[in-house]
Amino acid sequence: MSEQKESSVLFSLKELMNLEEDRIKQEENEQKRQVESAAKAQLDAERRARDEEQARLNAEEEKRRAEAQRSREEATRLEAIRHAEMEKARLDAENAARAEAMRQQQDHERKIAALNQDKHKKRLTLIAGGTGLFLFVAVVGGGLYIKHQSDVQAAEQARAQAELAEQQAKTEKLIAELNAQSENVKNLQSAVQNAHDDAARAAAMAALAEATQKAADTKASLNKMQPRGGGGGGGGGGTKPARAACNCTPGDPLCSCIP
Repeated sequence: MSEQKESSVLFSLKELMNLEEDRIKQEENEQKRQVESAAKAQLDAERRARDEEQARLNAEEEKRRAEAQRSREEATRLEAIRHAEMEKARLDAENAARAEAMRQQQDHERKIAALNQDKHKKRLTLIAGGTGLFLFVAVVGGGLYIKHQSDVQAAEQARAQAELAEQQAKTEKLIAELNAQSENVKNLQSAVQNAHDDAARAAAMAALAEATQKAADTKASLNKMQPRGGGGGGGGGGTKPARAACNCTPGDPLCSCIP
């Protein structure tokens, strides 16, 4: 009976020990689960933070790209406007120069035609006014005079043509220089916009300022060759070209000097 009771007590103790071990294991498992859950939650939080930070960086980068694209498009638009204005100014200058050269040539031809007509009338009057010996002398003298006047007229026409050709050459040279300078200004404007650093941009801006000044000087020189409006106040007329000295005898009816 005593042995049975002792055996029963040992069994109860053993059961209690087993229960205690199960409880300890459950607690350990629960603690392990909590630790793993906390670690997993921390990892998830860190991953979410990284994702949110990356999303923010991506949004900022996309915003920068969009702003850069808008800046490039605006620069392209402004460049197109500047190019159109420069092209219009160049065409206006060329058209004005051509019109002025044509006007001067037409004026020169009209003057030569009027001069020839006046000389022809004077020669007819001189030839018709003499008779007999005077007619013979007049014819001989008139022939010599006609030859002299023809030489003078040829020399005057050659000089006028040379002056016109020289002025046209100067005008064409200035137009060519203005075209080249305008193209250089356009290239330097692009260089300023596409500069990769401040030093390159400063150098390009300095070159652009110098090229712009040269183009302005050339355009001013070209404008000076244009006829200025006469009369009135303010602007005043341009200086008339100096006339050649007249060497005719006073009162000579055949004198070719223009009064």
